[in-house]
Amino acid sequence: MKTITTTEDLAAFCADAARADYVTVDTEFLRERTYYSKLCLIQLAYRGDGTDDAVLVDPLAEGIDLAPLYDLFRDAGVVKVFHAARQDLEIFAVEGDTIPAPLFDTQVAAMVCGFGEQVGYETLVRRVAKAQVDKSSRFTDWSRRPLTDAQKKYALADVTHLRDIYEHLAAELAKTGRTPWVEEEMDVLRDPATYRVEPRDAWRRLKMRNPSPRYAAIARELAAFREDYAQTNNVPRSRVFKDDALLELASMKPKTPAELGKARLLLREARKGAIADGILAAVAAGLAVDKADLPDLPSQKNRDQINAALADLLRVLLKAKAEKAGVAAKLIATASDLDDIASGTRDGDWAKGWRKTVFGTDALRLCEGEIALACKGHAVRVIELPRD
Repeated sequence: MKTITTTEDLAAFCADAARADYVTVDTEFLRERTYYSKLCLIQLAYRGDGTDDAVLVDPLAEGIDLAPLYDLFRDAGVVKVFHAARQDLEIFAVEGDTIPAPLFDTQVAAMVCGFGEQVGYETLVRRVAKAQVDKSSRFTDWSRRPLTDAQKKYALADVTHLRDIYEHLAAELAKTGRTPWVEEEMDVLRDPATYRVEPRDAWRRLKMRNPSPRYAAIARELAAFREDYAQTNNVPRSRVFKDDALLELASMKPKTPAELGKARLLLREARKGAIADGILAAVAAGLAVDKADLPDLPSQKNRDQINAALADLLRVLLKAKAEKAGVAAKLIATASDLDDIASGTRDGDWAKGWRKTVFGTDALRLCEGEIALACKGHAVRVIELPRD
């Protein structure tokens, strides 16, 4: 098990990998105590002759420069293969301002190929590579050096078995003509905006039950302060204050340190110093927002107008369509999507691209009374209804 600790060795490996059709990639990182992930290890492999075609790269090694790796990531002739790529890609987007391309995510591909929803790497290793993964090192401290042999073996397995998985899924997609489906799914992962959290937009992640625009304005300012503080100080946003405390503050509208001290859910560290000052300033800013500039609440639109019977029919239709296509239902449309459709929404990812072909068109036809569903045995059939 070779571990690369110098820029020269990394450049040599990347030059060899650049001659391959693809390279498999994985990372080990820590994030429990920081806002941004701390990259601790990179695993790389390609299909070679078995000699040094799978390596570990130590990004913590003194003096190492990852520039050769980022050059490989930008090489359009080599497919970069990940499993459940989002967190790995975020690291490279933040640290190297690079998103690997072309890109292939085996978790997404497996969902398209009928392996179920959010299929895990170990499951694919077992079902495709006919091997087992030793999980004993999964939750170890990857920042400590030296790494143990068990850690190295575990980490390297994440990219060596991935070669077999990628080749199997790529062949299956080519056979079924669904390679473009996976390409569509990669659009979000290739978009740099996927990995940026703008403080002014952070409030949109909150689950707010209060419909008041003023409440939302205060929550927006509090969320923006928290996100900016967390990014600047590289601490988890929950270490600044948690969502429930934020929403409590938006309701309380504290204007003084004394009023702030009455918050039940605020961490002790947040009741003084820079965080306390930031909270009071954010609340004041939210209260000062002009009525014309109050935020539009996240679209909980028409939730009270959901046609519950139609939503149930859409769930049946989705299940039937997913089973027929051999695609994970969750990849086609979420439960929230179905409720949106049943409340009158007529656009969304479910109505675009391959999803429209598999499900979206018939979903809209069901809403318009153009088709009905019938059950025969275990099969659900779509029945055309006569036009009026």
